[in-house]
Amino acid sequence: MAIQIETSSLPVLAQPTSLEEAGLDLQLVLELALKFLYAHGTQTARELVEALCLPFAGLLERALSQAKREELVEITGSNGIGELGYRYALTSKGHQRAQEFLARNGYIGPAPVPIEQYRQIVAAQSLRHLSVTPRMIKEALGPLVFTESVLDQIGQALNSGQAIFLFGKPGNGKTALAQRVVAMYGGAVFIPHAILVDTQIIRVFDRHHHHPLPEQPTSDRRWMLCARPLIQVGGELTLEQLDLIYDERNRLYEAPLQLRANNGVLLIDDFGRQRVPPRALLNRWIVPLEQRIDILTLHTGKQVEVPFEGLVIFSTNLQPTDLVDEAFLRRIPNKIHLANPTVQQFAEIFRRQCAELGVPFDQRGLAYLLRTYYVGKRELRACHPRDLLRALIGAARYLGQEPRLTPDLIDRACRSYFIDP
Repeated sequence: MAIQIETSSLPVLAQPTSLEEAGLDLQLVLELALKFLYAHGTQTARELVEALCLPFAGLLERALSQAKREELVEITGSNGIGELGYRYALTSKGHQRAQEFLARNGYIGPAPVPIEQYRQIVAAQSLRHLSVTPRMIKEALGPLVFTESVLDQIGQALNSGQAIFLFGKPGNGKTALAQRVVAMYGGAVFIPHAILVDTQIIRVFDRHHHHPLPEQPTSDRRWMLCARPLIQVGGELTLEQLDLIYDERNRLYEAPLQLRANNGVLLIDDFGRQRVPPRALLNRWIVPLEQRIDILTLHTGKQVEVPFEGLVIFSTNLQPTDLVDEAFLRRIPNKIHLANPTVQQFAEIFRRQCAELGVPFDQRGLAYLLRTYYVGKRELRACHPRDLLRALIGAARYLGQEPRLTPDLIDRACRSYFIDP
């Protein structure tokens, strides 16, 4: 299902007309230009404008003029009419200066936005400003089936903007529900390529997690308009991933997961299965969850306050009380239990999965499945209809038959899926 992206409520990010409006100093823009020329060779002014995401007039123009005065660059020709067509190349002195810059900071790319501007825009895009309606929730869930009680709880939680603890037995839709929360909120958000903290640049934009919209507004191009981010991690999560990642070889910073999830959702899946103790991970979240700010540490030891405006969802099939104490559970006010489906819910899930997978629904086939493989043998799980129907389709293809809810195909699917059919 296509999700409508609403952009009318986004903050306005005007293109800066001066270094002061951009929150940058001349030396930084000069450094970025020289490093880009060092890495990519001769470039036109227009290509530098595109690469650094800065306007020529009043910003890049000043940096290139300064570089010419210091004999760091030279104009080697022109690829068009006007100053934007001038081709710039480093001089030997410029090569040396660029190497010095790279030795201190290896970042090459779009100009960063100052941390102060970043805080303002993240606050303006906070999930706490949004309202989620029952219709929005049901549209985002599509074919998934949950009780009205669960839908009411998730709606209340999303409108509070506070952390959520999803728990229950495996296979009942915790991950599927959490993954659709961004669609429930809808909309798009501005995400910067990088942010500037003192003299340090932290890369934020990540194409693995951030997905730019095809149409970008004509505004400050240091920001990308992206679909609201969903960042999902599981058993591989470590404490190191929750702080600034400093690449010593390239001398640059990568933003931690929660910073990249700002104005979106951070899903901690399979919570309790990580390589570090659950309490150690949760203790890391206590201050951010309560104060909506996070403290990150530069490799110099200096600490920096950054906004913490992502919705954190913990999902686990373990008992929450076995993982954390009451003091921490109090900081997660939304605790939602996803129970096993009822027979009626299971039948509805089964019917929808038949329609989605192209298997004709047959009430007699479903009755045979329930009577033979569930009554007195095992609990119902929401994932079983999908998994069993996929196995049934595989068996039918193997036998050269049309997939039908016949006892023989159901038996074959169950024998391969259940350990003790």
